[in-house]
Amino acid sequence: MNDGVLVEMPAPGVTRLVLNRPDSFNALSSHMLSALDGALQSVAENAACRVVVIAAQGRAFSAGHDLREMRTHPDHDFYTQLFSQCSRMMVRIQHLPQPVIAQVQGIATAAGCQLVSMCDLAIASHDARFAVSGINYGLFCSTPSVGLSRNMHRKQAMEMLLTGDFIDADTAQARGLINQVVNADSLEDAVLQLCAKIVAKPEPAVRLGKALFYQQLEMGLNAAYQLAGQTMACNMMDNTAQEGFQAFLDKRKPNWSS
Repeated sequence: MNDGVLVEMPAPGVTRLVLNRPDSFNALSSHMLSALDGALQSVAENAACRVVVIAAQGRAFSAGHDLREMRTHPDHDFYTQLFSQCSRMMVRIQHLPQPVIAQVQGIATAAGCQLVSMCDLAIASHDARFAVSGINYGLFCSTPSVGLSRNMHRKQAMEMLLTGDFIDADTAQARGLINQVVNADSLEDAVLQLCAKIVAKPEPAVRLGKALFYQQLEMGLNAAYQLAGQTMACNMMDNTAQEGFQAFLDKRKPNWSS
């Protein structure tokens, strides 16, 4: 635990990383980025952790970069370092062996919206709103556009990027940015229910599947199928897959505990 990110274990196999700067709407300062990146590195090495949740204290998920910090350091080297630091943390989420779920309430804007887009899954409360609003202040949200364009259709992403307009949670779900919309008082339970479903699945299949999913997206069709076939062959050699198929043939539930 530190003053930027709280680390919690709300259920077996689940680690929750909680953004803890509610007074600044959980702005992603360089300190916050470092804390979150360090926490992600730690859970990546934790075999007991099967699913990661990124949540936030207070009324907002994250308002994006810390604009006060950015105005305090008006030089190119600082900005380059800050955006590189943020990008490394975002990419780490997809390189993490565990699935990562965003638990979103309130606003998720600019780099905060980017954070939601880079998580593998996302559940939001009905009061959640999303925007990449830098354009309203003279800054095109270039780095958030990377994640956003990989979740939505291009024209939908460009509309958000060029107008800076907010979209509500239902629209975000319809456009593919989030998976579910629930009542605010049900948000944590809905996230933990999804975590439980993933934890119940064999870890090797989840780990191999997540890595393959993102690798094949960057490939041509033939290369993607080649890698997918190799991954499935490796997956089939794992004891959990052998047990799963035998259980199917025996018309019984698989026993993955042994």
